[in-house]
Amino acid sequence: MLKILHIAPENYAGVPYSFYQMHNHCGDHARLITLHQCPLDFLEDICLDFPLPNFNLAKKWRKTKVNSRESEQITEAKYFEPRNMIEKIYFELNDRSRKKRIDALIEELNLNDFDIIHYDGGLDFYRNASQAVKWKKMGKKIVCCFFGSDLRIRGLIKEIDEISDLNITSEFDHLALKKDLHYLFYPYDISELPDKIPNESDTVRIVHSPTNRKYKGTGLIISVIEKIKKERKIEFVLIENKPREFVLAEKSKSDICIDQVGGTMGGTGYGKAGIESLGMEVPTITNMSKEYFEWFPENPFVVCNNEKELYNSLIELIDSKELREEKGRKGKEWVVDYHGFENVNKKLYQLYKDHNII
Repeated sequence: MLKILHIAPENYAGVPYSFYQMHNHCGDHARLITLHQCPLDFLEDICLDFPLPNFNLAKKWRKTKVNSRESEQITEAKYFEPRNMIEKIYFELNDRSRKKRIDALIEELNLNDFDIIHYDGGLDFYRNASQAVKWKKMGKKIVCCFFGSDLRIRGLIKEIDEISDLNITSEFDHLALKKDLHYLFYPYDISELPDKIPNESDTVRIVHSPTNRKYKGTGLIISVIEKIKKERKIEFVLIENKPREFVLAEKSKSDICIDQVGGTMGGTGYGKAGIESLGMEVPTITNMSKEYFEWFPENPFVVCNNEKELYNSLIELIDSKELREEKGRKGKEWVVDYHGFENVNKKLYQLYKDHNII
């Protein structure tokens, strides 16, 4: 039995928690420690609930950094560096302020006894990665798992990257940003999902639940929906800032789900939202690069990369209940085959072996 510790800035879309569940489900012992509270109501194991600067100047600074990276043509993940002296001092003071609590937590939970340390998002307890370096010297194996904007916007933490035994990602576009990354479908258990509720109405129900309109291309999606409303009998449900259970319930009553089309900086492909809708047998639309589409095994998604493709695909799905049912059935089967706990754990174990972690 392996003892696996996950450390994450927050429980991004519930994915770190799914890894934690998978390890325990498959016979290992795992814990998940998150540094900050997730704004959405995903389950937690241990959340330290460290505060994030939330005043207007801090928000403006974070937005400025995102916008500056959006204007760049990112072809390779870079090492993180503070943008200025103020940011440098902030991280140094932040690290110092955490030390007493982190040291107590390590002793209380016997964290030094874990065999493998997974850094979800590639971040240690401290921005200077001092605990990761300490654990490496103790003989612990270090694994970094990247999910999204960690590589696209923040960049790599040099001190962790230099000691990492294995780097994995569930984002296809990351593979071009960092050459030693290995793709792993993230684990998901569909038993948590509500059953799909058949729509007895002749009005086709379409749902879209963006966490970030810009990343998901919501403006483009709404413009296509407004056009189709004049031609077909549809109901469009836009869900924002709602509890997760509410979102899942609304998806379970829908005929079509639109994940993302034409957004910026959110990558291409799909995330937890797409998995959830497929797992409830709801045909799901998303965007994919040509390279991703050609690589992607047994693609269960309806792929749309622009306004015209979205319009045509929606019309086709709206006009054919049989097509919707077929896409939904195959989508659920695919989620179990590629994201099921046993299958993902088996592939992760093989990566552990290949990199001398076990």
